[in-house]
Amino acid sequence: MKHAGADALDRLAELLAAIRRLGVLTERSRGVFYQKSRAVLHFHEDPAGLFADLRTTGDFDRFPVGSRAEQQSLLRLVKVHFDG
Repeated sequence: MKHAGADALDRLAELLAAIRRLGVLTERSRGVFYQKSRAVLHFHEDPAGLFADLRTTGDFDRFPVGSRAEQQSLLRLVKVHFDG
């Protein structure tokens, strides 16, 4: 599964903007977010769709983000784990 390219990230533009507005993660490159010096969120694409890898503990967990509902679910997880 490859990292999301520009076209895939364009499809996630609203989600990326919402994550940026939270102000709790730093986006070091488009679609790659860090907490302090640790990568905690990035995106992938493959024929099965769009996915986010989110690290809330030790390892990354993968979440689908192809639909608006899935994106909202991911945003809630980011808020719970990083926005106190």
